[in-house]
Amino acid sequence: MTDTITPTTTEIPTEEKVTTTPTAEVKTAAPKKRKVKRSVPSAQVHIFATFNNTIVTFSDLSGGALTASSAGACGFHGSKKGTAYAAQVAMEKAGQLAKQQYGVSKVVVYVKGVGLGRESAIRGLQGLDISVDSIKDVTGVPHGGVRPPKARRI
Repeated sequence: MTDTITPTTTEIPTEEKVTTTPTAEVKTAAPKKRKVKRSVPSAQVHIFATFNNTIVTFSDLSGGALTASSAGACGFHGSKKGTAYAAQVAMEKAGQLAKQQYGVSKVVVYVKGVGLGRESAIRGLQGLDISVDSIKDVTGVPHGGVRPPKARRI
């Protein structure tokens, strides 16, 4: 008995390929939210006056910054950043922005540092018709100072 294997061919049915064009979903832009104009009639002004620069920051009563400027941001370079005039220009720039954008009319001033721009920055507020309620000096005071040098051995 000889078994002969006869090859059988099976036909695999071919399915018709259906081509579909992908429909592009058109995303419509969400309507832009209008920026609500915040009104902050009374604010804080923090003046940080060093020998090299003066930084002025307007903030709301909880401490969130509204506008800021510095002598360096106003275009002064090098040793000119530490001058009283540069501090006054920085205060006028930050004050105008705070008055236009947020309607600031009354401020409490906090001054920190020992630079030349301490008093002149406060004078810059009076030219902007912003009333000053109080001025507080918050410059850090050393408690005991730094560690003294070791004793000399002779």
